[in-house]
Amino acid sequence: MKVLIISGTNHKGSTYTIGRIAAEKLTSAENISEVFLPRDFGEFCCGCTSCIVKSAEKCPHYAKLAPVTELIDAADVLILTSPVYVYHCTGQMKALLDHYAWRWMSHRPDERMFRKQAVVVSTAAGAGVKSAMKDMADSCFFWGIPQTYRLGRAIAAVDWQSVKPEIKESIEKKADSIARKILKRQGKVPVTLKTRAFFMIMSLMQRNGWNKADEEYWKEKGWTGKRRPWK
Repeated sequence: MKVLIISGTNHKGSTYTIGRIAAEKLTSAENISEVFLPRDFGEFCCGCTSCIVKSAEKCPHYAKLAPVTELIDAADVLILTSPVYVYHCTGQMKALLDHYAWRWMSHRPDERMFRKQAVVVSTAAGAGVKSAMKDMADSCFFWGIPQTYRLGRAIAAVDWQSVKPEIKESIEKKADSIARKILKRQGKVPVTLKTRAFFMIMSLMQRNGWNKADEEYWKEKGWTGKRRPWK
């Protein structure tokens, strides 16, 4: 199993540590890849819409984004981690996710996404964990990933060393529970009713879509008919 950790900061703090704990419960170290933001990608979306109305290759940052995309495509499990910044994920994580709007189910999703699983990880000294995880989980859903797990906690500390043992133990148990589910589902990831329903709506819309690039893509895949990417 290949696991990719995408860290919303360059800092290896509590959030990164929890993401790493989760990854190591799934596979060996040599099968874990890591992306740090903004070290490995720090560009902001220009809002030119070229990736959506033309092709992903037309993005001004395509060459810089390509190595991250390759790692995403190769992974069986994606682990997105971000500490809470003013009740949301970090700006650099959001900037990365912005660059994948063209991959949403409303545009041109990649069929490999429908066989992956994801974990979103967030920590805060206080509040905001749920909203930060939602920022990341939203993209996972709209990419087509059928199973996304949440591993977040208010840790009442500013570094991992200061986290109380009982909180660390609770996090460890939650990570164990998520790992068991991922390993059980690996190779045959169940596609939720929510994903199926949204995909069906997009299928109907793309039969006569507003965007030629999207419409042609869906018809070429056979998704405007009965064919589905998870079959």
